[in-house]
Amino acid sequence: MLAVMTLDVLWGVFTRYVMADQASWSEELARFLLIWIGILGAAYASGQRMHLSIDLLANKPVRLIAALIILFALAVLVVGGTRLVLLTAALGQTSPALGLPMSVVYAVVPLSGLLIIFYRLPDLITPR
Repeated sequence: MLAVMTLDVLWGVFTRYVMADQASWSEELARFLLIWIGILGAAYASGQRMHLSIDLLANKPVRLIAALIILFALAVLVVGGTRLVLLTAALGQTSPALGLPMSVVYAVVPLSGLLIIFYRLPDLITPR
């Protein structure tokens, strides 16, 4: 995704400065790819244990912290994200330049929630 976003931004710069007419879709595609990279990157960081920690919970049992993370990911990312995806699909919202259904863009939220849950489930069984 990062390579596609880089090529997209280069194309946008080329069309803006060389052709004097920027491709209308390039900026929107870069924004959507940045959203996907950021949110999936947060899930990846969680899986690699590179995420930020809160010192308040640093001395708590690993299982408790894993349970809290799973509950948050389930409630906010999976359930809330799925509701957002279904709502935007029902409303038929599309992006202005690409005409892409916004539900596709928002689908990264429940997907990242499922990935975070997948990464944290082993901590409930056997903490590291």
